[in-house]
Amino acid sequence: MTKQTILGRVAQLTKANVNALLDQAEDPQRMLDQLIREYASNIGEAEQAVASTIGNLRLLEQDHQEDVEAAREWGEKARAASGKADELRASDRTGLADKFDNLAKVALERQLRSEKEARTAEPAIAAQTEVVGTLKDGLERMKAKLAELRTRRDELVARSASAQARTRMLDAVKSVDVLDPTSELSRFEDKVRREEAKALGKQELAASSLDAQFEQLDSLGDRAEIEARLAALKAA
Repeated sequence: MTKQTILGRVAQLTKANVNALLDQAEDPQRMLDQLIREYASNIGEAEQAVASTIGNLRLLEQDHQEDVEAAREWGEKARAASGKADELRASDRTGLADKFDNLAKVALERQLRSEKEARTAEPAIAAQTEVVGTLKDGLERMKAKLAELRTRRDELVARSASAQARTRMLDAVKSVDVLDPTSELSRFEDKVRREEAKALGKQELAASSLDAQFEQLDSLGDRAEIEARLAALKAA
């Protein structure tokens, strides 16, 4: 994975508008679960890429430090060789002095080469350091985004469970309203009242029949009296 690819991936993920994505989703919870899996996977890849980039930077820094140290050491060797040459020349040992001056020149040449290599590496180190910083920041934002996604997912699941519970409760209340036991009691009460009224009607009917019988009996008594009186008249 190239640095450009890493940076592009980090920028794409950290700029993702979770709210807009959720608004477009038919199943927000399922989409959040998918996003969480993708983010976790991308974070793992990004961490490996960042670690590799940091490793390369540390190697560049080590090489640079080695070049700087080498330049310092070659400078000391050149100084020591030059000083030795001066001592020998002071004692009229010119041939040997020239030899040490040549060694000093070789050391200075090596010093110059090491310094050039160190300077050449410095822009690359600076650029790589900037890339590492950008990648680290992006990685932290990705982790923050992942935490946000997980929080939103948990909130959504909790809200969904609460909504489902309210729906079940309302359905239960609706069922109670439809099958209201008081309405059954009312119908039973109406039935009892009708039965009571029927019994009362029968009672009144029975009372009327009994009165008629007594009236009939009284009527028979009157006729018997009339017949008796008629017989008495005839006998006189």
